[in-house]
Parts: sequence; C-alpha cells; structure tokens
Amino acid sequence: MAIPDEAKARHYLKHVSYYRLRAYWLPFELPTTNGDDHAFVTGTSFEDVLSLYVFDRQLRLIVMDAVERIEVALRSAWSHHLAMKYGPHGYLDPTLYGRSDYYARSFTSLLEMITKSKDTFIIHYETKYDDPVQPPVWMAAEILSLGQLSKWYGNLKNRAYRQTIARNYGLDEKVLVSIIHHLAYVRNICAHHGRLWNKQFTVTMSVPNSPTSVKLAMNLQEKRRVYNSLVAIGYLLKVVAPGSEWRNNLVSLLDACPLADPVEMGFPTNWRDSPFWKV
Repeated sequence: MAIPDEAKARHYLKHVSYYRLRAYWLPFELPTTNGDDHAFVTGTSFEDVLSLYVFDRQLRLIVMDAVERIEVALRSAWSHHLAMKYGPHGYLDPTLYGRSDYYARSFTSLLEMITKSKDTFIIHYETKYDDPVQPPVWMAAEILSLGQLSKWYGNLKNRAYRQTIARNYGLDEKVLVSIIHHLAYVRNICAHHGRLWNKQFTVTMSVPNSPTSVKLAMNLQEKRRVYNSLVAIGYLLKVVAPGSEWRNNLVSLLDACPLADPVEMGFPTNWRDSPFWKV
C-alpha cells in the first residue's frame, strides 16, 4: 500500500485506529494465496482507504438524518391514533396487546426510561400529577426509542388499528412493522459508528408488494445489504417530507466516491434506470 503522506497516515492510525481502518482496506486486498496475507492490489493507496472511510461516515450521517425524521413521524402517528381511540393513558391497557409477555417487557422498559428521564416535560408531569403515574401517550412517544416503538406498535392486538397507522405511509401493517424493526437496527449501527456501506445485515425487512414503485426498486437478490434499506428510507421520507432532496443527495454522495462500489452495497446493476431514483 502506498502511503503518500506518512504524517497523515500516522494521524489517522492514532485517532481512528488500525483495526477500524483495516475494514476499509480489505476490499483492496488480493485473495490469500500460499499464506501471503494482506497483499494489496497494485496501486492501492492509503488515500483510497480514507476515501472509503469518509464515504461510510457520510453515508451514516445521511441515513441518520432521514431515519430521525421518519422516527418522529412514526411516533406522531402511533400516539395520535391511540390518544384519539383510547384517550391519553389508554395505551397502557394490557388488553390492547396480543402478547402479554411482550407487553410486560415493553412496559418495564418504559418505566425504566421514565425513571432515568431528565426531560422537562416528564419532570413537570411527575411534579404536577400522580394519577395516572405514567405520562400520557404523546409524552411516552417522545422518550421511546425506535426499536421500542416498533414493539408497542407491532404488538397491538387489533390488526385494523395497526393498519390505520400504516395507511399513513401507504404500506401494509406487517410490512411497516418489519421496516420499523429493521430501521431501528440500521439506526443503531449508525449511532455506534459501525461500518454500513458493505455490511451484511442480520436483521432484514419484508419487501412490500405495494407501492409497486418501491417493490420494483428493491433488489430481491440482496436482502442483507444496505440498498433495500435506502429504498425504504427514500420512500418513507418522501411521504413525511415531500420536499426532501434526500434521494438526490444520496446519489450525489455515491457519485463523489467511485471507490464505494454500489454492488458491495447491494445495488442492482441497473439501479440508475429505475424511476425511483429519478426524482
């Protein structure tokens, strides 16, 4: 590997670490032959490694930005529906949920979050009210993580209630539950600064049958790569933020780093021809 700027390389090895950066030079390594480990493709430079590293960081940032807006919208849809249907504290009724053990775990997690919360609105509620002890649903929604929200929503016993919420996004409720669960997993990777661009996911999501534009845009042969996640994010973000330029920004990011091979991310070879990416 060529190192054109040794001081710069030392800086990154010190402040990012050898182990972390090594994940980004693996694509430049030749297949192991005769025990010759860690041989690089001719012409590989440390600058190439940094380009991939920076690209992955920017990809995480753009994904986090989108998931944040989607999460806020999902919180709003969940809390609004339950408040209108059952009142401020009706969401705590165990009979609304299909699995009592799931409900018990969700409720326990909620109590822990309330106890730890330093949010002004939670402190105000606890100071002013003691019956019911737990906050109303619109407050609870603000302190739930996306993963916890997916559990509260997915465990609603009545499918019609789940469908009412999912209808806001033009999706079937089972698909929406799957996507929320998957996006919580992706968000956690980003939040913990994990590698995203060529990662093989262990938590996947269902491919929707509708809208047709989303199904056609997805890559059914690469369900464990980030590409399908990006399609789902792009679709949901267009619903909750119609004026967003997120898809265009993502394409620009890909164009700015030719070393980030879209195939490694699960992109189909003809993805640029899809109407989904021509908005």
